[in-house]
Amino acid sequence: MTSTVPAPSTRTADGPALQAVLLDMDGTLVDSEGFWWDVEVEVFASLGHTLDDTWRHVVVGGPMTRSAGFLIEATGADIGLDELTVLLNQGFEDRIDRSLPLMPGAARLLAELSEHGIPTALVSASHRRIIDRVLTTLGPQHFALTVAGDEVSRTKPHPDPYLLAAAGLGADPARCAVVEDTATGVAAAEAAGCQVVAVPSIAPIAPAARRTVVPSLEHVDLAFLRGLMTAA
Repeated sequence: MTSTVPAPSTRTADGPALQAVLLDMDGTLVDSEGFWWDVEVEVFASLGHTLDDTWRHVVVGGPMTRSAGFLIEATGADIGLDELTVLLNQGFEDRIDRSLPLMPGAARLLAELSEHGIPTALVSASHRRIIDRVLTTLGPQHFALTVAGDEVSRTKPHPDPYLLAAAGLGADPARCAVVEDTATGVAAAEAAGCQVVAVPSIAPIAPAARRTVVPSLEHVDLAFLRGLMTAA
């Protein structure tokens, strides 16, 4: 999904300008990280395997190929990656069709970015079929473009999805604020050269250079994101 985005300015009277905001989806805007794990547990149970709860931190935030591949290897399940991917996506779709709560502060932040005309992209490791379903809840009007994990040759933790989103919005990655909930997503955004706001969902994330950690999206608004550029 694309739309026309005005060319961003490079500076404001207060300093370097925020040119775009790039948002992760699962665990950042929608409370769905737990859904993925629940589906993985159910699918592997049907195959006769019990997942170790400690593996949850290994698979969270990553691309489907990595998480599914890890679980096949860890359990020794007799199933191919392609077949497992179909089962996991279908199970996840069934769950979000029943309920898909937004993370606290998500609706307000999206509305504020739209109100002020801030170019915004949704950047997810989830597949296009999942993103398009979730967009019906988030509101597609809030995003100038979306990037899906199965539409890039290398997804998170590689920088490619965020570099693609910044280019699509005509923005300098260094003038983009990224909001992520996992170490995998943070690594991708930082590798792309973006300013990062981490809102940890499953596992803790430590503050670092070019990275600000907050407890929830309720602490994030447009003034906050613009302040990241000024501080940088």
